[in-house]
Amino acid sequence: MQEALRLAKLAEAQGEIPVGALVVWEGKIIGKGYNQTVVLNDPTAHAEMIAITAACNHIGSRYLHECTLYTTLEPCVMCAGACYWAMLKKIVYAASDEKHGCEKVGKLLFHPKTEVLKGVLMEESSLLLKSFFKKLRI
Repeated sequence: MQEALRLAKLAEAQGEIPVGALVVWEGKIIGKGYNQTVVLNDPTAHAEMIAITAACNHIGSRYLHECTLYTTLEPCVMCAGACYWAMLKKIVYAASDEKHGCEKVGKLLFHPKTEVLKGVLMEESSLLLKSFFKKLRI
């Protein structure tokens, strides 16, 4: 999760909402991403989507059923759908997203075999996000 936070800070440096994500398989990072919706002018360029695409390309499969996704923010509905179809073994996220998080809709958005762990480095991730949005409002 520390690496995901580092990626989130890269997003923030580019004026993006600071979210970072990575996919781990057999103890190795095989996909990384951070929000790039502004830079790429693409509303689907979320950290999780980029990390999942990179991981799938790395292993040559659309399924990541032996992989874990680490992300600094609870996935949105779009990213949860991508996680579902990638059939991730596990999803670990730091901060909850009360406005746009997928769990607002329900855990059924994740594949039934996917384990979900939340709150890992929650405080650090939350502070990064709050600081980013506070700067926008000044």
